[in-house]
Amino acid sequence: MTKRTTPFSPEVRERAVRMVCEHEGEHGSQWSAIQSIAAKIGCSGETLRNWVRQSERDQGVGPGQTTDERERIKALERENRELRQANEILRKASAYLAMAELDRRSRP
Repeated sequence: MTKRTTPFSPEVRERAVRMVCEHEGEHGSQWSAIQSIAAKIGCSGETLRNWVRQSERDQGVGPGQTTDERERIKALERENRELRQANEILRKASAYLAMAELDRRSRP
């Protein structure tokens, strides 16, 4: 699985989100502010909307998982996957050694 890198630095993201919050009153809606600012920084309106929503979640304003919670869940899922793989390896090794022991005992 390859990890994509974003063409926008965290600083640009933070600034864009801040600009949406600051200039929301100058536009008819948050979406129109998002579209206007997205055009200025060179990203899609949907991308900036996602950044704004995640920022709201991180601040506890919006519903959903914060960035820290998402990272923690991701790390736990990775650890869970690794432990399952280790258990599978140990189960197969145990079965192999048990068969080898039975085979050794059956020979005179």
